[in-house]
Amino acid sequence: MEQQTVDPRKTFGAAISALAETMSEVVVLSTDSGKSSGFGEFAASNPDRYFEVGIAEQAATGIAAGLATTGAIPVLCAIAPFVTSRNFEFFRNDVGYMAQNVKIVGRNGGFTYSELGSTHHSLEDYALVGSIPGVTVLAPSDAGEMRAACRAMLEHDGPVYMRIGAGPIPEGDERDFTIGKGYYESRGDDLTVITTGYTTVVVREAVAQLRAGGLDVELISMPTVTPLDNEIVLESARKTGVVVTVEEHYEFGGLGSRVADVLSTAGAGRLHKIAVAQENQPSSTYDDLLERNGLDRGGIIDAINRIAQKR
Repeated sequence: MEQQTVDPRKTFGAAISALAETMSEVVVLSTDSGKSSGFGEFAASNPDRYFEVGIAEQAATGIAAGLATTGAIPVLCAIAPFVTSRNFEFFRNDVGYMAQNVKIVGRNGGFTYSELGSTHHSLEDYALVGSIPGVTVLAPSDAGEMRAACRAMLEHDGPVYMRIGAGPIPEGDERDFTIGKGYYESRGDDLTVITTGYTTVVVREAVAQLRAGGLDVELISMPTVTPLDNEIVLESARKTGVVVTVEEHYEFGGLGSRVADVLSTAGAGRLHKIAVAQENQPSSTYDDLLERNGLDRGGIIDAINRIAQKR
């Protein structure tokens, strides 16, 4: 039976709107993209808690930081590179340095604004935001996990960045979500695969095919990129000896780099990264961009099989 899928942006907006019904401190900021972020109904029913700033992400971030000083919990959702790359200084100083309880959500992350080209790709957001002290970085995989992550994000006292995509994601079951914790999706002895965000969906498919072919893969889902769950990484690496990270992010500065830090410090396991090549990426279809970088299901399977043969 075909798995039901949903729009992650609408799912996110609906999740925050539902939580805001019982959390009166929650306010929403938009930079000319409220409806695209799933907040059309919230804006209509809560005009005193919805702030349209226009195409001015830096200003919106400063306003959000100011609102947080009054006890509000501001949620700013916009196109990922515009609230991370364009907005880095304001994110760093107004939100990170001041430790304000602001939640910034980058939608259309990774390649998911594919045909608009490199200006709209967000392939360095984990690296940029994860470098700011005290900022939590989340990347839920499916709709159920996104709803749970939204609740955890709003209940967390401190700045948070969440990346969501644009393409359809599975509905999924809502599970317990603990910031800073990963979880096993499958257990195995041959090698470890660690992935994050909506990339998890295709990695699950790839790992299922690999396991059906006889490769005993251990799969870890890591919905919190920062702070990383060091314990689960080391537990698995010490058993299998080989770790493969898969992410829709540049190969430097993202999940793979964080896992590398953990492994090298502990002297545990060998690491291989499946990620976006560290070069400017063209405008193309989403599927083509994934295939170019070996992040489609076939590419992931081929890469892991090659790694397994050398282990």
